[in-house]
Amino acid sequence: MAFQTILYQEDGPIGRITLNRPADGNMFTAEMCHEIRDCINDIRRETRTRVVVLTGAGDRFFCIGGRKEGMQDTNLYAGVLPTLEMYESIDRLQKPVVASVNGFAVGGGNVLQTVCDVTIAKQSAIFRQVGPMMGSFDAGYGTWYLEDIVGKKKAKEMWFCNPKLTADEALAIGLINRVVPDEELAEATTSFALEIADRGAYALASIKAAFNARHGGVSGLSRMSHDLLLRPYLRSEEAQELSAAFGEKRRPDTDTFGR
Repeated sequence: MAFQTILYQEDGPIGRITLNRPADGNMFTAEMCHEIRDCINDIRRETRTRVVVLTGAGDRFFCIGGRKEGMQDTNLYAGVLPTLEMYESIDRLQKPVVASVNGFAVGGGNVLQTVCDVTIAKQSAIFRQVGPMMGSFDAGYGTWYLEDIVGKKKAKEMWFCNPKLTADEALAIGLINRVVPDEELAEATTSFALEIADRGAYALASIKAAFNARHGGVSGLSRMSHDLLLRPYLRSEEAQELSAAFGEKRRPDTDTFGR
């Protein structure tokens, strides 16, 4: 897969996506949002990788939000950054996604790590929501998921007052999972990802789908049903007999049902 704004490589069971605009804080553009979406959708359709790591290029920025320049002058969807497509692709992916925060995770960058399933950060990383300070907001993933993680009062404080949080402070409120010394981030991220990859892929997919179904409504429940329940049913004696009976224009043998 060849991309312009991200890098992708596979390392055994780990797929690594790197936001590759370090000179601009790894800020996402419309092109980057689409490339992350497309990359994750490609990962979804293969069985080589068991877990995905998402990080930023360089050693200063994970991601500090998005560039709005160049958007069409319209109130319709083409006039805003397509971040939802990026977030939704992470949610829909059956494989766990690990955010490896290698620096500042600010604004949309903090939302991005929040949407990932788990987060590991280096000691010097900084986390912050800045939308109301800069004429922007995320009244969706950035609020719902943040509330789930840190609680309503703390989530509102982060959006209303925009405090800077150190990695240790983020860990203390449950915003992230692990903090490691700066120089150990790459090695610790690989260890974290391999720890997850050692678990049952089907079980992990089922657990992730169950978590996401809460917010996903019919989409979330459909994902669980279609991705995880449909295939075993199609292989059941009941489904096989019903299909054969329909094709042969006969009544099905109901003794095979429920096995």
